[in-house]
This record gives sequence, C-alpha cells and structure tokens, in this order.
Amino acid sequence: MSKQFKILEKEIVYSGFFRLEKYRLQHTLYAGGWSAELDRELFVRGSCVAVLLYDPHTDKVVLIEQFRAGAILQPDRAWLVEIVAGAVEEGETAREVAYRESIEEAGCEILELMVINEFYTTPGGASERITLFCGKIDSTKVGGIHGLDHEDEDILVRAVNFDEAYQMVENNEIESAIPIIAIQWLALNKQKLQLQWSI
Repeated sequence: MSKQFKILEKEIVYSGFFRLEKYRLQHTLYAGGWSAELDRELFVRGSCVAVLLYDPHTDKVVLIEQFRAGAILQPDRAWLVEIVAGAVEEGETAREVAYRESIEEAGCEILELMVINEFYTTPGGASERITLFCGKIDSTKVGGIHGLDHEDEDILVRAVNFDEAYQMVENNEIESAIPIIAIQWLALNKQKLQLQWSI
C-alpha cells in the first residue's frame, strides 16, 4: 500500500497566541482506494522542547508548577506540576531552547544534555512535536519563583528526590503527559545515566 494524503482545502480559522487551521482532506485506505473527504481542525503549534533537569549526585529532579489554561475545566487542578518546556522560535535549535528555557523557567544551568526522545503530544488534533531532553544540573541552589515577566510567567521551582517525583506520578499528582513520560524514562534508565555521567 502506498500511503498518501491530499489537501483539498485549507483555511486559517484563527490566528492569535496559537493558530487554528481547518482542512478538507483525503487519505489512502489500507484496503485500497481513498477515504471520503474529511473536515479536520488542526491546532497549529510548531516544534517544542521539554527538559527533565536531573542531579545524579543527589538523585533529585527539578519540578515546576504553574497555572495552565488547558486545565481550567477542573478549577481545583489548574496549577500543574511539570518540567521545563518551551517553544522553538525561528532561528533556534532544540538544544538552544533547552538551555535557554532551563535558565528562564528554573534558574538552572545545564552541565550536560542528552536527547531522550522525540514525539507528538496529541496528533489527533495538534501539530506540536516535542524533543524531550534530560539535562544534568547541580540542584543545590534550585528553588524559588522564576519565569519571564513579559511572558506573564509565574513559576514555582523545587528540587525533589527522584523517589518523591515518581510517587507523585503514581499518586496522580502529576497530570501532564510530558513529565510523566520523562520521569518514567528516568526510572528505567537512572543507573545507566548515572554511570554515563560518572557517578
């Protein structure tokens, strides 16, 4: 089977902080032939970066907490525990964004950086693709309130023991997919990572 799709119509429905596009399209079917014409809305967000900041000497990870509009339908849970993340701006690489966002959002300088994986977050309706990193840091001075005023960021930062972070995933205290993926990855790879980072 040759996998193909064709865009029949495209319309920008909204353009603001984010962009919403509407498509009429068709794609080939596994059984052969073409699908019916489909109308689909696409939440357009470009490439993004997330960074699990980890101190292998103290076995601590950096967690941030901030208000998220996407969680307001559950008002008592509108502040989410996450990891550092941000969008790749024009002219930037994913690695550059990882270093920049770690300073801006958590006040952390990355000492070493490695890619964990790249993936789509919600491909059923959004174009966002994440490069997920793990960054080696010194957690001894981590904490406080960070973020950029001109981006209206109000970010609480703390370093917690890995076991506590993992328990937060188990207890559903972390409800955002990206930190869940990152912390579960660390659970599987921590010993190898500590060897790699000379612990």
